[in-house]
Amino acid sequence: MRLRPLHRNHVWSFDFVQAQTHDGRSLRILTLIDEHSRACLALKVARRINSLGVIEALAEAMCLHGIPENIRCDNGPEMIAKALRKWVAKTGSQIQYITPGSPWENGYCESFNGKLRDECLRQEIFYSLKEAQIVIGLWQTTYNCIRPHSSLGYRPPAPVSYPDLAFRLPMAATMQ
Repeated sequence: MRLRPLHRNHVWSFDFVQAQTHDGRSLRILTLIDEHSRACLALKVARRINSLGVIEALAEAMCLHGIPENIRCDNGPEMIAKALRKWVAKTGSQIQYITPGSPWENGYCESFNGKLRDECLRQEIFYSLKEAQIVIGLWQTTYNCIRPHSSLGYRPPAPVSYPDLAFRLPMAATMQ
């Protein structure tokens, strides 16, 4: 039986989304969400992300949001790496692996990934890794702070007033 999220930090999910820059070079995006609040806790954009990159993203999110009870993911090489499993165990969280070939078991994250693709990745042409990081970071802020979610009564997961929004924008995006 699939674990249902009961409160914030009960179940986090992460997955990877592929994209590319205009020259055909790959981009890898680690998506991390809180299943209960629907908030996007991290969008790490890089050319490659290994298990240490996953640990880094999880550690940063845990410093900002607290330690989740459970972390749901699939069985990719980055997710089953000994270093990740060992590190997560030390935090006190439990990894909940989905059944291989069953992406519907990670439905919250798959739904989020579809929104990321439809609302951001398919709308943009990225000319560099840095541009992709900034644009995707801005989309994350919009997703969390402004965009209404039907599952939340058409409210955003982390609403803020517009003056407060400037503090949530990636630093490079505010420098013009």
